[in-house]
Amino acid sequence: MRVVSLLPSATEIVHLVGAGHALVGVSHECDHPKGVETLPKLTASKIDNSMTGAEIDAAVTRLSDEGSIYALDADLLEELRPDLVITQGLCDVCAVSLNVVERTAAGLPAPPRILALDPTSIEDVLTDVVAVGGTLGRGEEAWRKVAALRERLARVEEAVAGLPRPRVACIEWLDPPFSAGHWVPEMVRLAGGEEMLAEPGEPSRRLRWEQILEAAPEVLVLMPCGFDARRAVEEARALPGLPGWSGLPAVRGGRVWAVDANSYFSRPAPRLVEGVEILARILHPEAFTDAPGPDEAVRLACAPGETSSV
Repeated sequence: MRVVSLLPSATEIVHLVGAGHALVGVSHECDHPKGVETLPKLTASKIDNSMTGAEIDAAVTRLSDEGSIYALDADLLEELRPDLVITQGLCDVCAVSLNVVERTAAGLPAPPRILALDPTSIEDVLTDVVAVGGTLGRGEEAWRKVAALRERLARVEEAVAGLPRPRVACIEWLDPPFSAGHWVPEMVRLAGGEEMLAEPGEPSRRLRWEQILEAAPEVLVLMPCGFDARRAVEEARALPGLPGWSGLPAVRGGRVWAVDANSYFSRPAPRLVEGVEILARILHPEAFTDAPGPDEAVRLACAPGETSSV
């Protein structure tokens, strides 16, 4: 089977179930596991990722109104002759829209099968692993991998059971601020915290910083969608200038963190389990002997513009 993945999360799942050899093309954002970046890329973004968060938000709004913020290479798709295209219908900001993929595929001489993944929870992600594995003839391997992921989640829950559950605010975009929805509140719960700004399964929503201040989180986790921890730190440098920032319990307690959302929080992929483990080490360092590494999470100091990793 010849497979095209238009999602970084799907590319990770295909490799997890042992079918990476079937991939003949990927999206421009696929970067894990190492080596997938050498495959032909069928998508491109119309947004310059070097822009500031506010500029990216404005560009997304403008391009969404005009159509799609992503381009799909129809000629390359025809050349690759895939039997299966894996895409999504959950978020047009995250990947090429399902309508564009369906319309393009329908026009090919040999239209491929389309598998659309639309998870909104960790359980949905695990179900997707099984579905992709079954489709690619790797059903048994998929079930084994899912069982191992469930065991890791269970170990985290056991480690934090009975511990105080701090109030947590996860922020998916900083300028303007957005709550972190879908699976993130569930991740916080599994890691032993209480998400203050979103409910499990609901989409992210635009916030006012006053709402974050009113929530008075004891732990603030900055996870701008698609950014790694270092880029999140750069985006966070303006936050100490916000009115009321210094009064936040998370700031007073030195518990403001910037994390690698691109790898462990934004993508509905198996590495969400590692994201739960990272959150658990942030929320309950007393229960774990190892702290998140600097590539996973960076703790922001209380002084404006300063950061320190732990």
